[in-house]
Amino acid sequence: MTHLGVIGGGGWLAGALLRPVLIDRIVKPADLVLSSRSGNISGFEAWPGVHMTTDNSILVDASDVILLSIRPADIEELDLDLRGRFVISVMAGVTVEEITERFGAQRIVRAMPNACAEQRLSFTPWFATQDVRRSDLDFTRRFFEASGRAHVISDEQELDYFTALTGSGAAFPALMADAMIRHAIESGIDPDMADIAVRQLFLGAATQMASLTETPADIVDLFMDYRGTTAAGLSAMVEADLAHAVFKGLTAAQRKALQRDA
Repeated sequence: MTHLGVIGGGGWLAGALLRPVLIDRIVKPADLVLSSRSGNISGFEAWPGVHMTTDNSILVDASDVILLSIRPADIEELDLDLRGRFVISVMAGVTVEEITERFGAQRIVRAMPNACAEQRLSFTPWFATQDVRRSDLDFTRRFFEASGRAHVISDEQELDYFTALTGSGAAFPALMADAMIRHAIESGIDPDMADIAVRQLFLGAATQMASLTETPADIVDLFMDYRGTTAAGLSAMVEADLAHAVFKGLTAAQRKALQRDA
């Protein structure tokens, strides 16, 4: 049985990842230890058997798998011996080499889930070191597949790009949704109705794109070929160089992902 210790267990990402794992019984409550500065972690009331502590050394002693779920800048405060432990890190920009140098761990997985994990809709790319065992790989797959789609990658550097592309979760689509809601309101639509309409639009669009074999570019071309109202809107967005704004935003996010305070 896997005994999992989560450093940063009071954070939103840890909670979003762990609740699906507990629901699916991938980890038993009695085998889960969470640490935080306060020791008071909410969101796990349904699993009273979960252990909580303020002492990371106690957590490490009780666990054979350690999940590092803290802000990258906070790694400077950790003084732990993780030799012999299997370590999963969801810290942006902290390489496996640095984790090995700081904590002595050799069996390491780096992953980049996002805030959609609790809805089981995260896309989670992950990278494993050569020392990771087959049983570790199996646990990693089951752990991250509980919260969405998980994909193993062979190049660790790709994680920095995925931090920008998918690590944002709903943030980038939300920016476009907000612009559409504000336009609707300025056009005289009731704010509540505008909010409901746009949320439903994005839900339907995401569901449709996930189920179709056509690429997003194919979908755009299909609507352009109709030469109707949607084509008029798409043409105006293309003319305004929406792609340039998206490219610029992703480049900035990727650059930030490489910094310690990301």
